[in-house]
Amino acid sequence: METKRWNIQRGTTINKQFISEAAALLKAGETVAFPTETVYGLGADATNKSAVAKIFEAKGRPQDNPLIAHVANVEQLQQLVDNLPEYVDDLIAAFSPGPLTYVLESNGACAENVTAGLSTIGVRIPDHPVALELLQACNFPVAAPSANLSGKPSPTTADHVDEDLNGKISGIVDGGPTGVGVESTVISCREHDVVILRPGGITKEQIEQIVPVAEPVNETVDKPASPGMKYKHYSPDVPLWLVDGDAEKIQNVIAEETEKGRKVALLARDAILELVEADLKLSLGSSLEDVANKLYDNLRKVKRTDVDIIISEVFPESGIGQAIMNRLKKAKTDYIP
Repeated sequence: METKRWNIQRGTTINKQFISEAAALLKAGETVAFPTETVYGLGADATNKSAVAKIFEAKGRPQDNPLIAHVANVEQLQQLVDNLPEYVDDLIAAFSPGPLTYVLESNGACAENVTAGLSTIGVRIPDHPVALELLQACNFPVAAPSANLSGKPSPTTADHVDEDLNGKISGIVDGGPTGVGVESTVISCREHDVVILRPGGITKEQIEQIVPVAEPVNETVDKPASPGMKYKHYSPDVPLWLVDGDAEKIQNVIAEETEKGRKVALLARDAILELVEADLKLSLGSSLEDVANKLYDNLRKVKRTDVDIIISEVFPESGIGQAIMNRLKKAKTDYIP
């Protein structure tokens, strides 16, 4: 399969012809990757079961892992769900378009393989001009998990998508690097409160300003209601170790592995990198927002090196740090407390 690529860099005038060509492929039941403010998504017509099946095939994604339906506006969101709790309007006003996915009662408008046979569906309005233009041109919900091979780090550039899926999908809309860098927050919208199924770009603290956030109780992952709950995700091509400690402790772990003849990459903020020696230093910037933005790109860089292990610092689980640690814990092969 030939994968067509359209270059629409963010911040420039969006080429309507490119959007029309990409939308035409989606209308024809094909798969097209496109940028959102979180990561690149692999899109297909969410109402077309055979089109959605191509997402699972291209990614090698398990069939029981539900997808998120992306829509252009509130009206399209309302067309997919039943029994919308009153507080959802307030959440939408505050955070949509944006990196927040609402898990609501499905009305059956989307194909059953989007919901993995569940009675609920995850829906969000992305905050990216290219994504919104494409969704408006389609005028139907677009199912779109991250545009990568299942289990690997999510793509934050079109080149990441190309690396994983060239020849497996029909098109890639290149809108430049994404912004947030980690996937959307997913919330299960109950009658009077919400449960966070996956932390992401909207924090628990932000959501609590509008609606109570309940702790998950006996949430089963046998039939996950959200992506990111059941399967191993975000894994780089070499082992990833999380080391919980200061620069001295991290340096000691690196020294032990170096003595064994292993080459070590260090994934950390600049304040740690300045104090520690390693075969390869991967900068995550200074703030937690920087870490989220740079995380997946750095995990992918290791593939092009000869290192044997990645060692990452452990980050505070406050704000977006909760999402960062959620991804790292799912990607890790070892944890050193």
